[in-house]
Amino acid sequence: MKTQGAHVSTDPRAAIAAADTALGIEFGSTRIKAVLIGPDHEVLATGGHGWENHLEGGLWSYTLDEVVAGLQSAYASLVADVRERYDVTPVSYGSIGISAMMHGYLAFDADDNLLAPFRTWRNTNTGRAADELTRLFGFNIPLRWSIAHLHQVVRDSEEHAPRVARLTTLAGWVHHQLTGRHVLGVGDASGMFPIDSEAGTYVESLPRSVRGPGGRAGPVAPARRPADRVERRRGCGDADPRGHRAHRPDRHASGRDRAVPAGG
Repeated sequence: MKTQGAHVSTDPRAAIAAADTALGIEFGSTRIKAVLIGPDHEVLATGGHGWENHLEGGLWSYTLDEVVAGLQSAYASLVADVRERYDVTPVSYGSIGISAMMHGYLAFDADDNLLAPFRTWRNTNTGRAADELTRLFGFNIPLRWSIAHLHQVVRDSEEHAPRVARLTTLAGWVHHQLTGRHVLGVGDASGMFPIDSEAGTYVESLPRSVRGPGGRAGPVAPARRPADRVERRRGCGDADPRGHRAHRPDRHASGRDRAVPAGG
């Protein structure tokens, strides 16, 4: 992933040294992309990492170890590109955005232990749950939505169902690992449960039996403002294998829209 023909109107080395940059990382289905832009929104450098989902118990999945390793690899690739282009190593950023494939099922207990392998948006085992919720809500619930996955887990009496304390998306999990807070952009949140477009949060006027993801989803924080700050944490907190951390504000890139706390 190399930038071609980009005209940069601000001195890139100065912008990188001053952390006057924004780092975006996107977890796609086959590739993790990292992009660094400057204050004029010009692409300064890129990096990437290829990966593939696999079947786990008959369902499409990635392990969280693969998520961390892929993040580290994509980031290292970007840093190498910065060094090659500008002979400088970035150690901080003005903002960081994390985006990823929406929907699916990432369920955790009250101690943040993963209860089942990550079920991606590709899985279509939720037909009965999606149909039942669509009729109940009077609102179309696609197969891939997180609430459909959760309802299917309950319908199937899966062993872990009573212990689900929190749901999130892949981007939400990475954000939590980097910052310690459960936050979703409303774009991601809208793939979990119906969103009230006026209030900018989960619809409350639905049957109490399945309202929201229970205590597992919370209110909305405005978009285009820093959601959190990156901290030294386990897991994805080691995104940079060299030990550097971005201690500037971190904006969740599902902040394409707004940021929504993902856990109650």
